[in-house]
Amino acid sequence: MVAHTADLTRSFEARDLDPVNFRHGDHVAVAYEMLRRYNFMDATTRYGESLNAIATKADAADKFNTTITVAFMSLIAERMRQSDYTDYSSFITQNSDLLSKDVLKAWYSSERLQSPLAREVFLLPDRPLSS
Repeated sequence: MVAHTADLTRSFEARDLDPVNFRHGDHVAVAYEMLRRYNFMDATTRYGESLNAIATKADAADKFNTTITVAFMSLIAERMRQSDYTDYSSFITQNSDLLSKDVLKAWYSSERLQSPLAREVFLLPDRPLSS
């Protein structure tokens, strides 16, 4: 898994992977690896730029969503800091909810998350946190 994640991240940053085969779980693995390599701001910027370029190259630029990208990067970074994970496998075993695309629904309504504005800029959550 480690070699696969490292290779996938290299291809992602080089923007030469096949987007058809780049699944949600791959997104999470690459985000994890980039957050290990770079500080949060650099990782988020690099991740967003590469993802947007890959989507654009695949004639799917309209699928890139800044809010989803930044929110997932934030959530992954926070979870990474909550424990001392040695690798992606141990991280994802303890955080398997991140493999669901619906994990952001705890904080965002579908309308807000899928809005044209959310695609362009990072939007703060619109759902109140339950106590």
